[in-house]
Amino acid sequence: MSLIKSISGIRGTIGGIPDENLTPIDAVKFAAAYGTWLKNHRSKKNIKVVIGRDARLSGEMVQNLVQNTLIGLGINVLDVGLSTTPTVEVAVTMEQADGGIIITASHNPKQWNALKLLNHLGEFLNAEEGEEILQIAESNEIVFAEVDELGKLSYNDSYIQRHIDAALSLLPLSTIEAIRSNKFKIVVDAVNSTGGIAIPMLLERLGAEVVPLYCEPTGHFPHNPEPLKEHLTDICQKVVAEKADLGIVVDPDVDRLAIITEEGEMFGEEYTLVACADYILSKQRGAVVSNLSSSRALRDLAEKYNVPYAAAAVGEVNVVAKMKKVDAIIGGEGNGGIIYPELHYGRDGLVGVALFLALLTETNTTVSALRKTYPSYYMSKNKIELTQGLDPEHVLQMMQEKYAYEKTTTIDGLKIDFPHSWVHLRKSNTEPIIRIYTEAKTQAEADELALRFIEEMKTIK
Repeated sequence: MSLIKSISGIRGTIGGIPDENLTPIDAVKFAAAYGTWLKNHRSKKNIKVVIGRDARLSGEMVQNLVQNTLIGLGINVLDVGLSTTPTVEVAVTMEQADGGIIITASHNPKQWNALKLLNHLGEFLNAEEGEEILQIAESNEIVFAEVDELGKLSYNDSYIQRHIDAALSLLPLSTIEAIRSNKFKIVVDAVNSTGGIAIPMLLERLGAEVVPLYCEPTGHFPHNPEPLKEHLTDICQKVVAEKADLGIVVDPDVDRLAIITEEGEMFGEEYTLVACADYILSKQRGAVVSNLSSSRALRDLAEKYNVPYAAAAVGEVNVVAKMKKVDAIIGGEGNGGIIYPELHYGRDGLVGVALFLALLTETNTTVSALRKTYPSYYMSKNKIELTQGLDPEHVLQMMQEKYAYEKTTTIDGLKIDFPHSWVHLRKSNTEPIIRIYTEAKTQAEADELALRFIEEMKTIK
């Protein structure tokens, strides 16, 4: 079906033919290439890599292949078991490891899996480093260790707890006590993956009553795991039925966070970052960053606090690079990804939950009332599958020429800014599609703008 190599890692569907899917052969090949790259760059004898996985059905199989390949290269492996992407990122730094791999395909459906590759800082590799690994994989210039030099495997299942400890350490003790005193009732949809372990543990530490919904880490996703409105009917109904204060939704590897209001409505995944940034900026001033496909609401918030705002290309590695460049105090992506460098440079659903509940407690209001305090923008997120032989670059070029008279940005696909709306067209790094993001002052306008551009792209030959 598909094998995609990008800055997001090595991602593909399980089964099928090597080089066209994420087969065992491909898992071994790219794990070996990554291990070789580490050995070439770390210049030390005892190299350590942290490995964790989400609850996908293929996760254990892929993890066993990957970690035994690294052991075969003479690399020591720490298996942190069922985990979250941000937990593995944090574990790399806590262990002072040389790298890390998360076995997860994030929001992709269950037939997908991936190797997300980290450096010694627990951050995703940049494009240049990723390209070097791909070249090693293709050249097959890989030398495995002799028997006396094989790596060793060790286990540590405490890192989710340690990650929670670290996330809570970001808040003053008085704030934590105030959150506890609220005794929030919270419904959690973790799409039957590892968020079902981590998020309830965090919430219970904060004195909340947890109503679990799809929190068993079985890997059987009960709905499309991307936390979009059309996939979240069950939790919206459950929040109302349970008379809960809010709902929390995470994707399978917990790097994205969406909030449901007490009325059973979406807070808006775009506004997760806005709310968390609001809390941080109320305490200290500094630059904020989001990607080109994120809501204008964060820019408006930055203007309110009189701090700089910067936009980055889509992709966590790009956002992190921009955050470091402008010394941002918080950033992320409009898909519910919160990056708070005080802990680490990675999208972190656990940190997002802690910051959101701190803001909700401090403002002493409901989730729906909090949402009304932010500028109202409405976004439509769509995609168009690429027909056979259609070059996405050609499509984007044609659209750029058509809208040359408008304000355009081309650092990541094509973004067209209109006076009261915008559209962002970009080739996906993870799927064979062009993504279409639009934003306007009403949902109807955003949807209409998206449909217009879809129809326009369909006519391109």
